[in-house]
Amino acid sequence: MSSGSDLSFLSAGELVERLDRRELSALEACDGAIARIEKLDASINSVVVRDFERARSDAKAADKLRAEGVKLPLLGVPMTIKESFNLRGWPTTWGFEDHRHHAATDDALAVQRLKAAGAVILGKTNVPPALADWQSANPVYGVTNNPYDPSRSPGGSSGGSAAALAMGFAHLELGSDIGGSIRVPAAFCGVFGHKSSYGLLPMAGHSLPGLPDAPPELSVIGPMARSASDLDCAIRVLAGPDQFSAANRVDLPPPRHSRLKDFRVFIMDAHPAAAVDSQISGAIAEIATLLEAEGARVARSSPDLPDMQLSWRTYQAMLHTITTRRSPTGRPPISAHAWMDHLSAQMRLRIQWMEFFKDFDAVLAPAFGALAFPHTDNPDWRKRSLTIDGETTPFGAQLVWASMATVGNLPSTATPIGMSREGLPLGMQIIGPHLGDRTTIALAGLTARAMPRAALAG
Repeated sequence: MSSGSDLSFLSAGELVERLDRRELSALEACDGAIARIEKLDASINSVVVRDFERARSDAKAADKLRAEGVKLPLLGVPMTIKESFNLRGWPTTWGFEDHRHHAATDDALAVQRLKAAGAVILGKTNVPPALADWQSANPVYGVTNNPYDPSRSPGGSSGGSAAALAMGFAHLELGSDIGGSIRVPAAFCGVFGHKSSYGLLPMAGHSLPGLPDAPPELSVIGPMARSASDLDCAIRVLAGPDQFSAANRVDLPPPRHSRLKDFRVFIMDAHPAAAVDSQISGAIAEIATLLEAEGARVARSSPDLPDMQLSWRTYQAMLHTITTRRSPTGRPPISAHAWMDHLSAQMRLRIQWMEFFKDFDAVLAPAFGALAFPHTDNPDWRKRSLTIDGETTPFGAQLVWASMATVGNLPSTATPIGMSREGLPLGMQIIGPHLGDRTTIALAGLTARAMPRAALAG
């Protein structure tokens, strides 16, 4: 039987194939993941809620189902989920001390769907308070470190998620994203992550304790993995309406293309609002050259590109309104009419993107303009800075890279694109048309196979 670290870095799909061939049992895979977490996570601190007893029980049940001939897409796959999702019987704190003793009475709907597909949930991974940072540190669970350099951030807010994948603790993850919270950690830790089309995946069970609110505008959930094919599998498992939706099913379109040469790609590796490390833009330029060599149509300008200034302004206004809703910022709330004006501006952008994607299939852009940065204790983003190519730049300006897909309600897949001179992962995002999730994931898989990618920490 295979066991140990030789299994730790398999994709979820590869692990399912081995399980189906009876090369190992689900319980062995589960025990191997648990042993690795117990041995190595002390220095990373990614898996902060450990539901190991129930995971072993679920793994045994998966083995029984497989012996009975049951086929499920994730049957027996050990995975973790972001701390902000409800996991029955365990706290959902969102990093707040006040919620340390909250215990969820039910699993989040997305977690229910993963379990129904056979996944074995090992536990939950670390986040920053309110999911509002590109770090993952909080007073409840402490600081999560980057697997490539413990002095640096793994990203946030799904930073524990990305770190757990990079360390081989889990074969799949579930995160959330409103300001790059899936895409930035994926880039910092050299893994894949998918910010889904708005409204595609169910948000029920992903909210602060005691606040069963309607899902906020802009915010989505999405999978993280070590392969694009795993993202595709997870999206199909998770997609679909909840009990409050008017629809009763979702027909997610297939990828627009299956070969690199058929794609029409727009390159956006610079933005007036934020700097980009030359190693990141250089890697994206290398991919653009590869795409052209394969026969793809690659462009860097288009009269149909949506209004980027309107996009950035609208995103900032909407995000500020959402994130300060219950925060004592001292700033007065905006009027309902002002909010409706933001929604109208967002709709104009969505229409512009719809027209743009008639002529293009995807936009390639940085997921974040800098490499994984050193930990900082300063809570005020206005007083933080980043050093990019030797120059000091504003920290918060990097939100511009998350903003485009988010305010447009578009899917975006983060994919590794190599390693920096400092030994840190480089990443980019692939943005596509609304509900074109399988197209951006497919292109991520094709580029990953064609280009050297970031090696996983081991």
